Amino acid sequence: MPKYYIYARKSTDDEDRQILSIESQINELREYAKKENLFVMEEFVEAKTAKAPGRAIFNFMLKQIEAGVADGILAWHPDRLARNSVDGGKIIYLIDVGKIGDLRFPTYRFDNSAQGKFMLSIAFGQSKYYIDNLSENVRRGLREKLRRGEWPGIAPVGYLNDYKLHTIYPDPEKAPFIRKMFELYTSENYTLESMTQEVNRWGLIGGRGKPVCKAQLARMLRNPIYYGVFKYRSELYEGSHPPLISKKLFDKVQCILDNRLRNHKPAEPKYAFTGLIRCEYCGCAITAEVQKGHIYYHCTKKKLPCPSKKFLREEALLSQINKAIEKVYIDDETKDKMLNRLDELFSEESKASFSLSQEVKDKVKEFDAKIERLIDIFIERQITQEEYTKRKARLLNEKKDLEESLKEIEKNSGGWLEPSKNFISTCNKARSVAWQEILSPKKDFLKICGSNFVLKDVTLCVSYKKPFEFVAESQGCLDWRGRWDLNPRSLDRQSRALNQAKRRPQI
Repeated sequence: MPKYYIYARKSTDDEDRQILSIESQINELREYAKKENLFVMEEFVEAKTAKAPGRAIFNFMLKQIEAGVADGILAWHPDRLARNSVDGGKIIYLIDVGKIGDLRFPTYRFDNSAQGKFMLSIAFGQSKYYIDNLSENVRRGLREKLRRGEWPGIAPVGYLNDYKLHTIYPDPEKAPFIRKMFELYTSENYTLESMTQEVNRWGLIGGRGKPVCKAQLARMLRNPIYYGVFKYRSELYEGSHPPLISKKLFDKVQCILDNRLRNHKPAEPKYAFTGLIRCEYCGCAITAEVQKGHIYYHCTKKKLPCPSKKFLREEALLSQINKAIEKVYIDDETKDKMLNRLDELFSEESKASFSLSQEVKDKVKEFDAKIERLIDIFIERQITQEEYTKRKARLLNEKKDLEESLKEIEKNSGGWLEPSKNFISTCNKARSVAWQEILSPKKDFLKICGSNFVLKDVTLCVSYKKPFEFVAESQGCLDWRGRWDLNPRSLDRQSRALNQAKRRPQI
């Protein structure tokens, strides 16, 4: 009596898809075998596509048949056995040499004859045509999704899939963590290892419900999808999804990743003002040491013989630092007058900023036209795939820079206003910084307002940065209308700034 193998297959190993496919095939084949009085030796079940050869269970079954263990195969349809020319040809060959005596299908009739093998080859060909045509339709749909800027896969961490609109949207729980992760990494106080520990402390979950690992974190920090574009098969596309961060923030993170192999959190300095001041005579760093319970600062004398022989006690140095900080102090009354004048200038400049934003919008449209022309050139095969990919990525990044500049212009209507207010507020805080007992804020404040700190014998010399030097030189007699470009004549300066923005629109 001929012996048969039952073979049932579905195209995916995903438990959520084609759940009933295997069960329904097995039940139908068992009923068919009972009805036709067929002797079934064993049942084989496989969850793998037949588009390409290489199915382990299918190949094992054929080897068993070649060894003479069974005589035939019982399957639901020929397409369950093969959707590629290699597997289909092997089945027909085993029929030719007599290894397979019979094939049975509830939905298809097979005769072991020349005509039957011919019809079987046609059935296998139709199965291959179906899968090839389906693949082409999927690729066409994928290209259309890419043209619309829709992410074609599973949403990355920080986004969720919208299966109705076939796009992605920010995850209300994880998106804030993504923004915070990028912002913290720009502080340069974290390595990839410490950043991974930090995001795990937040409870951020990565793919497949597992905590974020170091490798996944590195990929996330490199993923451009978070600022509005995405890369698919080495080509950059403009996304239609809302970005989680700005491109400026993303570029800053990339700069840190590129320029620094290791990023350790800086240790707290043992002495408050080391690493800040240099010797006037030899240019060596000023170091500190403890003598008789007091901290003294002096030249390291590591380069050349230094004529400086004096030591400066920390209390005396601190007194000079406090005076240097207080030189840039702006009182509350002057601060209020200057802020009011800035608001007036801001209103006057709104018209000019509107004109600038319109010009930036026109440039964005020009980039859209350039991208369309580039696509046409590539379709006509006038440039290579590699050159097309590089030029398109460059155009998309430049367009993204313009769009972010446009957002800044429309949001602030003048990029100078907030920095000017911040500067005035910083100067207003100088006295409170000088009076407090904690030393580290004093060092940080000095770095903001000054540079080139040198110690000449026991005297601290400070070079103030612009515009802090104007406040320091005024010595409490600040002519804020004449010295600070806060009168209507400053509009000329603002016009020059706007012209520069037109040439390179970055705010």
